[in-house]
Amino acid sequence: MEKSLKISGMTCAACAKRIEKVTSKLEGVLESNVNYATEKLTIHFDETKVSIPDIQAKIEKAGYEAMIESNNKQLKIEGMTCAACAKRIEKVTSKLDGVIESNVNYATEKLNISFEPSKVRISDIKNAIQKAGYKALEEEISVDSDKERKEKEIKLLWKKFIISLIFTVPLLTISMGHMFGDAVGFKLPQFIDPMIHPLTFGLVQLLLVLPAMIAGYKFYTVGFSALISRSPNMDSLIAIGTSAAFLYGIFAIYQIYGGNIDYAYDLYFEAAGVIITLIMLGKYLEAVTKGKTSEAIKKLMGLAPKTAIILREGKEVEISIDEVEVGDIIIVKPGEKMPVDGEVIEGMTSVDESMLTGESMPVEKNIGDKIIGASINKNGSIKYKTTKVGKDTALAQIIKLVEDAQGTKAPIAKMADIISGYFVPVVIGIAIAGALAWYFFAGETGVFSLTIFISVLVIACPCALGLATPTAIMVGTGKGAEHGVLIKSGVALETAHKIKTIVFDKTGTITEGKPKVTDIIVTGTITEEYLLQLAASAEKGSEHPLGESIVRGAEERKLEFKKLDFFKAIPGHGIEVKIDGKDILLGNRKLMIESNISLADLQTVSDTLAGEGKTPMYVAIDGVMAGIIAVADTVKENSKKAIEQLHKMGIEVAMITGDNKRTAEAIAKQVGIDRVLAEVLPHDKANEVKKIQAEGRKVAMVGDGINDAPALAQADIGIAIGSGTDVAMESADIVLMRSDLMDVPTAIQLSKKTISNIKQNLFWAFGYNTLGIPVAMGILYLFGGPLLNPIIAAAAMSFSSVSVLLNALRLKGFKPAR
Repeated sequence: MEKSLKISGMTCAACAKRIEKVTSKLEGVLESNVNYATEKLTIHFDETKVSIPDIQAKIEKAGYEAMIESNNKQLKIEGMTCAACAKRIEKVTSKLDGVIESNVNYATEKLNISFEPSKVRISDIKNAIQKAGYKALEEEISVDSDKERKEKEIKLLWKKFIISLIFTVPLLTISMGHMFGDAVGFKLPQFIDPMIHPLTFGLVQLLLVLPAMIAGYKFYTVGFSALISRSPNMDSLIAIGTSAAFLYGIFAIYQIYGGNIDYAYDLYFEAAGVIITLIMLGKYLEAVTKGKTSEAIKKLMGLAPKTAIILREGKEVEISIDEVEVGDIIIVKPGEKMPVDGEVIEGMTSVDESMLTGESMPVEKNIGDKIIGASINKNGSIKYKTTKVGKDTALAQIIKLVEDAQGTKAPIAKMADIISGYFVPVVIGIAIAGALAWYFFAGETGVFSLTIFISVLVIACPCALGLATPTAIMVGTGKGAEHGVLIKSGVALETAHKIKTIVFDKTGTITEGKPKVTDIIVTGTITEEYLLQLAASAEKGSEHPLGESIVRGAEERKLEFKKLDFFKAIPGHGIEVKIDGKDILLGNRKLMIESNISLADLQTVSDTLAGEGKTPMYVAIDGVMAGIIAVADTVKENSKKAIEQLHKMGIEVAMITGDNKRTAEAIAKQVGIDRVLAEVLPHDKANEVKKIQAEGRKVAMVGDGINDAPALAQADIGIAIGSGTDVAMESADIVLMRSDLMDVPTAIQLSKKTISNIKQNLFWAFGYNTLGIPVAMGILYLFGGPLLNPIIAAAAMSFSSVSVLLNALRLKGFKPAR
């Protein structure tokens, strides 16, 4: 057998040689070849002697990771009615040779499947799903078509419910009229009075229940099909229960026809009709409520405009958004939405990006600035060149992130999934055992036993269990997107609430990442403006980051730059220039000492500034000390507030940086950092995270640069700042679109609220079934209480799912603490 594996972790050709060596030693491996350039291992082996997991384990032991090359696909599933349906689809697709992993999210009605294209085709997967009684759609669904499909489904459910209700109300009235008629002053017409015309009484009920059962025909087609294929679901429970009631009614009519009129008082047709009607109402309410859980993604999908105005041969032409191509020039007037991503080439404006980043303040846009599709142009007309369209736009990527997150399963869902898979067969067994026990051991009648059988089947539905986790994750991730917090998976959402230590990168994360002038100290009669003007003029031609910050400081104060008569760079020290006939030295302390310039009274001031994490730059004019310009990477506005919030949540905060310890500790003191990891080289950041994890703590890493990527991947949760690099965002589990550190506690709070909501849902779902089944089996009746009517059981089952959904929707009220 031949297999191709993707290898990660190799750093040189020697690594490739090592992998070949360790795999070749395995018994059964015939040939092993690693291509270092493509990072692929091609291996020939005898599958009777060695398996792929054995090969992967051997490679992992050598310090690398081997993954089977696969395709990942997301399919929309139609026809599911409960969590057992989702389990059945997972079961039939997982059995296909070449399928690596199959996960169905019942709440989003999506299948996420990973498979080897060399072994199985997507058409094979679709066929397997179709044979199981469901439909798989591969095409991308737009917000309009998805909305249309959902609305059509809801309308159809409502129509079926109304049809069922129209026939069930008179059916219930006729079946119960003779029992409660006198109490409410109602009397059945003679021709259907069970005491006068029992056969007509039974036949009229039979005619009334048939339309209700026809309206709910899918319960029978899907339910019995699932039962035959030994994967029973909720429909199977309803189909068995109502069919039992219906068949008993037919048997009763036969007995009445034979002269035994006692059967006229226990026909059970009304139970079948009312069960179907109530469950239809429950399914309608579930569909409506489920639609609300995915509102966030629909809002995102609906943000992009449908058309764009482009410049074609000097004329403005309006075209469909789908026709826009990279390189097109787009014209956007005030108040209009930006159709796609691009770069401003003409004009200036302010843009509202709040729908994507959560940032309420409009962002100024000038020539060369980037435009995000779906943001709103506020006050100026601009022309911009398209850089990304379709799936590549920022909006499309955000939608994909949220969709992927909603499609994944959190570890907490596994328990519910396992139980849902075994639940229905166990319930059928309990229902049969309960009915037989009452009939044979308690000596109850067949009608009594049938009541037990139907009640157990109807009340025990795994829908609430199946909806408990995914609905909360859908609302939670959607709510996060609203606040500019993109959570990439259910696993990340769940893990975030366990975080005990958060490690922040310093530069660009806690600080702005751009040094700026913080202090200007002068001696003698020279003014601050003049000193800054001279220093900025001197640094105008310099490429040093500290020099650039001095230039920016002068530009912010609108100071005029003076002409240089002479310029000389002194590496490691500073610069020497001549301006207006004056000799100026600008640089560090070494430069001043080597130039025999006295620091005068500025020595103490300089030490104080350095202790605050600032870099003092000395300026001397004609051999005399003129002053100090201090430059520092300033702390972001919300850094301190965010760290205070994390402390309130009981989370330890650490800072990691390559800066010297003195500067790092100065920054840490400003914002209230607990632990400082200074002078850490970029490639050692991941090791520092690993050391904290070794203390038994769950660690989150917050960063923005390429050098943060390994640490982000190493941490239990990687959090990337939205203004950071693509590599950092790719490595992270959570992306903060606003680059605001206050969104770090927001992500943790949202995780805690979502997990709390999931636990509540699971508690009620498990509790409902734990209490409901014994009651349906007649435990209350055993101790002198009432017997559960199948009609009440149907109502309870329907509304259990709706209650779980409504509880999940409470997350929509989430507001981050600020």
